[in-house]
Amino acid sequence: MTVNSPMLITFIIYIAGMLLIGFMAYRSTKNFDDYILGGRRLGSVVTALSAGASDMSGWLLMGLPGAIFFSGISEGWIALGLLMGAYLNWRWVAGRLRVHTEVSNNALTLPDYFTHRFEDKSKVLRIISALVILVFFTIYCASGVVAGGLLFENTFGISYEKAIWLGALATIAYTFLGGFLAVSWTDTVQATLMIFALIMVPVLILFKIGGVDTAVSIIEAKNPAYLDMFKNLNIIAIVSLLGWGFGYFGQPHILARFMAADSHQTIHKARRISMTWMLLCLVGTVSVGFFGIAYFDMYPEQAGPVMENRERIFMELGILLFNPWITGILLSAVLAAVMSTLSCQLLVCSSALTEDFYKAFIRTKASQKELVWVGRMMVLLVAIIAIVIATNPNNKVLGLVSNAWAGFGAAFGPVVLISVLWKRMTRNGALAGMLVGAITVLVWMEYRWFELYEIIPGFIFATIAIVVVSLLGKEPSKATQQRFEEAEAHYKTK
Repeated sequence: MTVNSPMLITFIIYIAGMLLIGFMAYRSTKNFDDYILGGRRLGSVVTALSAGASDMSGWLLMGLPGAIFFSGISEGWIALGLLMGAYLNWRWVAGRLRVHTEVSNNALTLPDYFTHRFEDKSKVLRIISALVILVFFTIYCASGVVAGGLLFENTFGISYEKAIWLGALATIAYTFLGGFLAVSWTDTVQATLMIFALIMVPVLILFKIGGVDTAVSIIEAKNPAYLDMFKNLNIIAIVSLLGWGFGYFGQPHILARFMAADSHQTIHKARRISMTWMLLCLVGTVSVGFFGIAYFDMYPEQAGPVMENRERIFMELGILLFNPWITGILLSAVLAAVMSTLSCQLLVCSSALTEDFYKAFIRTKASQKELVWVGRMMVLLVAIIAIVIATNPNNKVLGLVSNAWAGFGAAFGPVVLISVLWKRMTRNGALAGMLVGAITVLVWMEYRWFELYEIIPGFIFATIAIVVVSLLGKEPSKATQQRFEEAEAHYKTK
């Protein structure tokens, strides 16, 4: 591939555009509140699309279509579970969390929210929740670095070791410069690219092989099990795939979008936009993997790279089906999916280190300018650790994401959900839920009992722990309950 190739030019234009947005956000960032939460001034479109893009990482265009290509439509249960979980998260948590974080001393991070919501003077909730964020998000960040590395390795033929650095540098740059505003604005552009790509690729696959009926006939002739939603799946396997939806209640990078909306009224319109975008993207990514089975059965001579690594399927189809200029745009969509989520994760880790450790314990009177620069340094630190983890080329994107998703879903999901719905919840209940959820996930990942996805037992045990410990202890203070009632009353105002 020459330096003047259309794909490379398209990539350079795209990355330059992201850096330009980062510089514009840098000029709009005046204080630490701006850097980590955008000054709580996101409108409905940016809230919706940035929440979607930050959620749908490289697994959307690599991990999930690869799983569908390998196993058939039965892997689509994940998509169904995610749709259900995302909708309930928008419905039950989004607006309430926006109000509760503002009432709880204008909390900027989840650990900050937990601390003020439960009047935790010991700061143990802040420490434990920040540690959970750092442990699981470092794994999550590594999945983004792996996806970016695979993209650059596959597209430009460079070594994987160099590719992971190249794939991460642009994301690090605009996150370092512009913080939350840069991440949110670029997410909006990236979400647009992603949905364009996920509509275009399956349409051209079907055009190339002769339509849906032909594709289904080819797939059925190859292996009828590919058409079976219940292929080799028992009830535990189906529950495990649907259980991905539980994760939404505890993902800090998604919850941050709710906290940053300009008001809770914005959430209603944002929910409709985000769910429409998500539905189209998931239908598209399932279609890429499913109809890709038919395409590579019809053209087996082109299937080598995909057989070597099924997570390359979207990239290979983009290269094979489109002219280089369009291919460059489609592959930029993969980079967009990677960058959008990785940038959010880097920023949340930076926020936890800066707000919940540095400011809370080291420099309580640090200036706003100092906090912004410490936040930027933390972005670099977490990125380097994630790159080191990603140096193992055998890492699979979907596997890394599933571990981190389960960790957050179980450790934070029940705590966040119940904290905005039940005023009787106590500090000790929150702490018990967080610890039980995180420990259950880590232990279950090691032993894999019943082959049940670890988020299910983690979420259930954490919920039980929260309720039991809260009821066994004394009620929260009157001030805590009054703040809850104030937030709930404000949430119900239209």
